Amino acid sequence: MSPRSVFGPYARLFAVPGSVAFSFAGWVARLPIPMLGLGAVLLVAGETGSYGLAGAVSGTLALSFSVASPQWARAMDRRGQGAVLRVAMTVYLVSGVAFVAAVTAGAPRWSWFVLAALCGASGPNIGSLVRARWVAALDDAGRRQTAFALEAVVDEVVFVVGPPLVTLLATLVAPPVGFLTGIVLGSAGGFWLAGQRATEPTLHVPDPGTPSRRWAALNATVLVVSAAYVAVGVVFGAVDVVVVGFADAEGVTALAGLVLAVFAGGSLVAGLVYGVARLPGTLVSRFLATAVAFGLAVQLLWGVGSLPVLVGVGFLAGLTIAPVLVSGTSLVESRVSRAALTEALSWTTTGLTLGVTAGSALAGAAVDAWGAETAFAVPALAAAGAVLLALAGAPLLRRGPRVPAGTGQPVARVDDGVKG
Repeated sequence: MSPRSVFGPYARLFAVPGSVAFSFAGWVARLPIPMLGLGAVLLVAGETGSYGLAGAVSGTLALSFSVASPQWARAMDRRGQGAVLRVAMTVYLVSGVAFVAAVTAGAPRWSWFVLAALCGASGPNIGSLVRARWVAALDDAGRRQTAFALEAVVDEVVFVVGPPLVTLLATLVAPPVGFLTGIVLGSAGGFWLAGQRATEPTLHVPDPGTPSRRWAALNATVLVVSAAYVAVGVVFGAVDVVVVGFADAEGVTALAGLVLAVFAGGSLVAGLVYGVARLPGTLVSRFLATAVAFGLAVQLLWGVGSLPVLVGVGFLAGLTIAPVLVSGTSLVESRVSRAALTEALSWTTTGLTLGVTAGSALAGAAVDAWGAETAFAVPALAAAGAVLLALAGAPLLRRGPRVPAGTGQPVARVDDGVKG
């Protein structure tokens, strides 16, 4: 596959008016995704010496985000992204700064959890907002798959840039600086995106005489994909904490962010190729195949015994991340009404962040109890769970509309007749 055949479809996406601005603003606004979780671990562990407490605080951030983000998305489907996003970003900025102040000033630890929860709950799912703008701008299903792959690559660039940046700032400057930088960048990107009204998706006014859009946003496909993504999220949350603990045990804490960036680098490469490949099979079969590949690749973590081995394993496992995320997102998009799309996409990310919450807490406790090397069992077992959940949900997925190979467009939509 030549570079032109890979990058050409991505370049053509940016012929869409306003797409460069909303995609780049979304990238900046997503930088806090890895920076805040890892930044909270570095900040709290630096202040207390406890990875268990650090993982619990980081997990609180993710849990509150996972509960609140679909509600923000639901409000944006009804009232528009701009107005709602401005309110959310204001609370996000204030609560994030207050959290850092509470930790560094030695405030009661219960206040750390309260402020972390408020900060997480005020952060909308920026990725779903950007993806909804692409769906509104693109009529062709193949181009939407490419756009989703682009956004998966953007997510991975965030994870390439964010962890090394927050680790270096926290270890070489001061622990609070990494977290604060993420808050400032995320707020700036969020306000920038909120100001781009021309590319907002069209509002769909609910009709009181038709079924609730809640059912469109939580159909069987969304539930199955979100459930599998819970286990995928456990892998992400656990790897963040265990890698920091492992690098600390090896005496190279400052390299933890670089190791995490390698995972994202592998996913970035795979995402670029997956987004332009025209693969055989239905969207259901692609999702199941990529879930199995992800689960098998992460089992390599059982063999990690040194930092160089971890780097190699991380890159190989990373190659399976973007495909499973893009395939699941494409499947959900094909089976949800446009009136509920932002919320439905947010539910899939809610599954991921619920998993991140559990993974951070479980891995933090495992590192404290067993040591970092043994704690790699947490993400490895979670990846196996992702495979089991995807395969268990396969009958439900196959009851939906069949999808022609290579198109990403359903023959008959599951939401036909579902409005509002």
